[in-house]
Amino acid sequence: MGVEKKPLPHLLCLTNMILHGIETPDNIKRDNSLSRPPRDYAPSEKVDIVLTNPPFGGIEEAGIRNNFPSKFQTSETADLFMYMIYRRLREGGRAGVVLPDSFLSGDGVKGRLKELMISKCNLHTVVRLPAGVFAPYSGVRTSLIFFNKGEQTKDIWFYELPLPDGMNQYTKGTPIAHQEFEPVKEWWDDRKQNDNAWKVPAQKVIDKNYDLHIPNPSKLNNHEIVDKDELLVQASELSGEIKDIVDKLNQAFSS
Repeated sequence: MGVEKKPLPHLLCLTNMILHGIETPDNIKRDNSLSRPPRDYAPSEKVDIVLTNPPFGGIEEAGIRNNFPSKFQTSETADLFMYMIYRRLREGGRAGVVLPDSFLSGDGVKGRLKELMISKCNLHTVVRLPAGVFAPYSGVRTSLIFFNKGEQTKDIWFYELPLPDGMNQYTKGTPIAHQEFEPVKEWWDDRKQNDNAWKVPAQKVIDKNYDLHIPNPSKLNNHEIVDKDELLVQASELSGEIKDIVDKLNQAFSS
């Protein structure tokens, strides 16, 4: 069963399935996964594992926002999905989610979601991804968030995935490769602090008003918080975000 909100991706999905021998892909619905209130899901509909890349930067209408508790109501699609993921998980369930880095440092609904994740879940790992992972479709920097529902967070591990030597950011022609995750996979089961991995007590994040944008201490010690290439990448990301906002405003005013 699959659900796609936008008409073109829905059509492309159906076409792709037909081309791969599925003549009647009637289990792919065109709908909004957020249109059903989270409270309406029965215990039998909850799941053990969620792996997802929710849409970033989407804007939901009031009818969708009102399906959610007032403290988590927002127009930001990814934030609504985060609450939906929490509600759909069974106790003991696990989740891995791709999120924009704005979620790490965001307040308001984002802050309340992080409070929920830390107090009601074990938000045990944040993997910071390099720039350009989703190029050319988006220049927004992203992270992988991993948590288990039903146990309070005590410590949070951060892992900063470095770019290959000689590369400033990924592009369409030079995308990230599966083997570049091998160091993370090797580190995962036997966690030790190194130049790319560090552990932070949950209380430190709470004291910072649930800000998960924690700098790599190895770079702080070496006075290498941000270099020239990093500044250029951040400027490019900011420019892209401003363009997205302007496009959405133009769309809103023209409709």
